Amino acid sequence: MNVQSTSKQQAGFTLLEVLVAMAIFAIAGGAIIKAASEHTQSVSLLKNITTATWVANNQLTQALLENKRRWPARNNLDGETDMTNRTFYWRQTVAKTQDEDLNQVIVQVFLDEERNQPVTSVSTFIAREVE
Repeated sequence: MNVQSTSKQQAGFTLLEVLVAMAIFAIAGGAIIKAASEHTQSVSLLKNITTATWVANNQLTQALLENKRRWPARNNLDGETDMTNRTFYWRQTVAKTQDEDLNQVIVQVFLDEERNQPVTSVSTFIAREVE
């Protein structure tokens, strides 16, 4: 008489193996989502800094052009500029230097109208025009 074993070979994964695989995929997925989110925030921040620098440089150029008509450059100017479909707020301050014929002009650019925290700050030196 031939007796066959009643136990059958099972194919597939056990519940524990499936749970471990799901945990690994969940951790990997979370890390990917976090990295993508941080990248998106970085790109947005870089865009704001780049555009704010353009705004500041434009204002410094304006101050340099006005220097031909007016000395010293105007101090404590506030303004706003629309660029890349966004409004940027800027503040121009003038600082004296050790040289009477040289002033430092600083332009800070902000994202909020209250001008709380600057996105960027750019400065240059303007010399008195020699007549």
